Amino acid sequence: MQGFLLLDKPAGMTSFGAVARIKRLTNEKRVGHTGTLDPMATGVLPVFIGKATALSSFLSESDKRYVATVKLGIKTNTDDITGEIIKESGVSVSNDDIVSALLKFKGKIRQTPPAFSAIKQNGVRLYKLARQGETVDVPEREVEIFDISLLSPLDGNNEFSFSATVSKGTYIRARARDIGDLLGCGATLCALRRTFVSDFDIKDAVALDLLTPENVGEYIKDEASALLHLKDVAVTKKQAVRFSNGGELSLDRLDGSDLSDGQIVKVNHGDTFIGLGAVSLDKNALFVKCNINKP
Repeated sequence: MQGFLLLDKPAGMTSFGAVARIKRLTNEKRVGHTGTLDPMATGVLPVFIGKATALSSFLSESDKRYVATVKLGIKTNTDDITGEIIKESGVSVSNDDIVSALLKFKGKIRQTPPAFSAIKQNGVRLYKLARQGETVDVPEREVEIFDISLLSPLDGNNEFSFSATVSKGTYIRARARDIGDLLGCGATLCALRRTFVSDFDIKDAVALDLLTPENVGEYIKDEASALLHLKDVAVTKKQAVRFSNGGELSLDRLDGSDLSDGQIVKVNHGDTFIGLGAVSLDKNALFVKCNINKP
């Protein structure tokens, strides 16, 4: 079995756990995901199956959209509700205060990711150091919040929800923490749903619990459908055979007038997606990045 599956990951499961379930459902050892979601989070998780796993690093690094629920008045060591409460405070803020705080984070900002994150420090994941009780010096990074707005006003449990469209590398847990700090009462993330990533919308995703060994094949799409952001290059049967055997193709024999140096393109013979190629203007050639299908 081979292709692309757009999964709606459930809460309480790691992305790795979701992949393990897909392996069992498809009876395929090669399964990989992109865009890791925290265990408590739900939503869009792109999954590649079979030889298509080689394509995961070539997905569009487009913006991500989230719906987040935040609880005011508590801070945790993980910046979400699954962590240990390290501080509690009274809450005396209005919805106008929340809207004002949200808008202060719009645009390019410096963000300190959570100490419990998968970022590596000297080759070790930060969450492993944090679990060992080590003090973790988390470096700031620049991220961009393209849009952020209040969705549900503050309720009796001191919770509210907001939506945000953000750049790659943005931690919504950190956003919740920083909003609480700005409001002066502390806050932690208590629910998160990713609704869009890498050109894929949640409305097109399938819930993991709906999948069975009998129906999973119905939801697996052609792997090329995950790479619509890449240009298509058509080749002849002879060129397709050469490319699939690892040979480069001369740009002079391709429709490469608008190709740029270093560009990654999809190589197709008729309706068959062969693989990905990398353009070298200096060498006037299209080199193999990965092969997926035989012509």
